[in-house]
Amino acid sequence: MDTAAPTGARARTRRAILDAALSVLSKNVGASLADIAAEAGVGRTTIHRHFPERSDLLAALGTHLLDQIEAATQRARLEEGPAMEALDRVCQEYFELGEGLWFAFENPQITEWTDWESETESDRALARVVERGHAEGTIDPELPAAWVVQMLWAVLYAAWQHTRENSASRHTAMTLCLRTLRKSIAATGA
Repeated sequence: MDTAAPTGARARTRRAILDAALSVLSKNVGASLADIAAEAGVGRTTIHRHFPERSDLLAALGTHLLDQIEAATQRARLEEGPAMEALDRVCQEYFELGEGLWFAFENPQITEWTDWESETESDRALARVVERGHAEGTIDPELPAAWVVQMLWAVLYAAWQHTRENSASRHTAMTLCLRTLRKSIAATGA
C-alpha cells in the first residue's frame, strides 16, 4: 500500500481516487475498481499503483474519512461562541461529508482496516463543546457528553437517510437535524 504522504500531482490523483471511490461505493459497495477508475478519470493501473489491493483502498478510505472529519471539525470552530451554535456548525460541516460517512456507517467492515475505535481530537473537541454547554446551562447536564455526541451522529444519520429514502432536500434534512438535536439536548428552560 502507498503509505507515504504524496505531494503535488500524486496527492491530487490519490484524493481524486479516494473521492471517486466514496462516491461510487456509497451507491454500490460491490462496484469494480474499473468503475472507480472511470469516476476518478484515471486508469485501473493508476489505482493499482496507489492501492495494490481492494483492502488497501478500503483502509485508505477509512483514513481519508477520519481526515475529512478532522478538517470539518476544525472548520466548525468549536471553541467559538455558545455551545449550541458550535454544535450547529459542526452538524452542518459533518452533513457535507454525508456520502462518505453514509458509506462508513453502512459498511462497518472498513473499521476493521482503519483505527476508528480510537478517540480522536475531533471526539475530544465535541466532548469539550458539550461540557461547555453544560456550564453555560444550555445543554441538559444530566446528558453525558458521550451521549450527546452519539445523538449528534444519530440525527445526522437520520438526515442523510431522509435525503436518500424520502427525497427530502438537503436544506430540509439539515433543518430537521438541527431542530431535533437542539430539542433533544436542551436544558430545561434553555
